[in-house]
Amino acid sequence: MKEHDYDTLLNIKTGERQIGFHRSFHYHRYEPTPYEALLELFQYYELKSSDRVVDFGCGKGRLNFFIHHLFRSTVVGVEMNDEFYEDSLRNLSAYREKVKVKTDEITFHHCLAEEYEIHPNDNRFYFFNPFSVQVFMKVINNILFSVESFPRDMEILLYYSSDDYVHYLNEHPLFQLRKEVPLTGEYGSNEYERFLVYGLIY
Repeated sequence: MKEHDYDTLLNIKTGERQIGFHRSFHYHRYEPTPYEALLELFQYYELKSSDRVVDFGCGKGRLNFFIHHLFRSTVVGVEMNDEFYEDSLRNLSAYREKVKVKTDEITFHHCLAEEYEIHPNDNRFYFFNPFSVQVFMKVINNILFSVESFPRDMEILLYYSSDDYVHYLNEHPLFQLRKEVPLTGEYGSNEYERFLVYGLIY
């Protein structure tokens, strides 16, 4: 199946990339994770229906709907851009026309990533290089404060991660790399085309 075929399957529209750049260098332009890459990830990384996945910089919600479609996990999208947030809500309405979605199984929050209040059940956090490492560090600290208050296993998933993200987590005393999923095919020649999964050290 091609990219747009998966959008058709899910009854959503997520394909267009962002034209231009955000006014702040801290926030990067929108580009959805390719479905082909997600399919490869989920061959090696499974989610449970009990997981609650947060996608920071979710754009139009592609990851959220695809995860819900595959695993029925609860999914949360965090998006600062007005237009993309509205697109995600339209996609949610369209997705509901085809799929029965329980209340709060798919939600979107219109705010800066560092302002999102971590829910006690949030336990998987996805980043497709959405912002600078300075913002990333703030978000990671918010996650750690939440885990301190509500102890639980949690994992950080990175796709096409910047060297700064990787260095920060590799040097962090509380995290360890649990899994690496390098992509194959047309993506295989680019070392950044990979997923990294970090978890807490116990």
